[in-house]
Amino acid sequence: MRDMDDGPDPLQRIAAALERLAPPPSPAPSFAEATAYVWHPDPDRLDPVPAVDRVDLVQLIGIDRPKQILLDNTLQFGRGHGANNALLWGARGMGKSSLVKAVYAEAVAQGLPLVLVEIAREDLGSVGRLLSILGRASDRRFLLFSDDLSFSHDDTQYKSLKAVLDGGISGRPANVILYATSNRRHLMPRDMIDNERATAIHPGEAVEEKISLSDRFGLWLGFHPCSQDEYLAMVQGYCRAYGLQIDADTLRAEAIEWQATRGSRSGRVAWQLFTDLAGRHGLPIRT
Repeated sequence: MRDMDDGPDPLQRIAAALERLAPPPSPAPSFAEATAYVWHPDPDRLDPVPAVDRVDLVQLIGIDRPKQILLDNTLQFGRGHGANNALLWGARGMGKSSLVKAVYAEAVAQGLPLVLVEIAREDLGSVGRLLSILGRASDRRFLLFSDDLSFSHDDTQYKSLKAVLDGGISGRPANVILYATSNRRHLMPRDMIDNERATAIHPGEAVEEKISLSDRFGLWLGFHPCSQDEYLAMVQGYCRAYGLQIDADTLRAEAIEWQATRGSRSGRVAWQLFTDLAGRHGLPIRT
């Protein structure tokens, strides 16, 4: 039998050591200094963003249907009503991330208690700790935003994302919703899905595991390459919004030449042309 004078029990010593190693839970900030934050783990912190780099909703042209759907969903959530997690997928440069930031700004402008929190894909492993912090701030509604999301064949971060979408046995906090953008509809490269079908013992089960993540988003909003008319309308819209006056025929010729040199048409290409035009005409803008 162990002598009582031998010192603390080994199990007690181990428990004390683990307690010293484990950092205390991060306190929830007041969220009074900003309406947007960036999450950084190790050490866990939420850095405020005083001014979000964004454009207004009216400047997002050619995506009217997804714009209205996402705005309605965001306003519902901000008012404490039912709302879905959203995956914005599709063509590059068509305004996916710009739309997320624009609907957040519109909700804040309407006086809703919405806070934007950006989390990088490589930090998804810490999302459980983030949810714990956000869940304690019951007077705020949090729009969790992960931009340009995708996963490779050996990437296990997608399993952490399921905690946001499903919440495990504890459930996702009711005051948190997730919007993610990706160039890939299923967040996985097509060759990876095809490889699973070709090599797995049970192909259906293997593919299901990989693509089931995207199925957990209640809203799928597709963004497709724009037509030339839509591209020209985007350029004209930027010129109107910033008061840049250029002859219509000259602007059309400049726009067509610019997209030909880039080999593509998109909202991003339209903005880059406008930035060039504004610089040549001495118009200061926020880039």
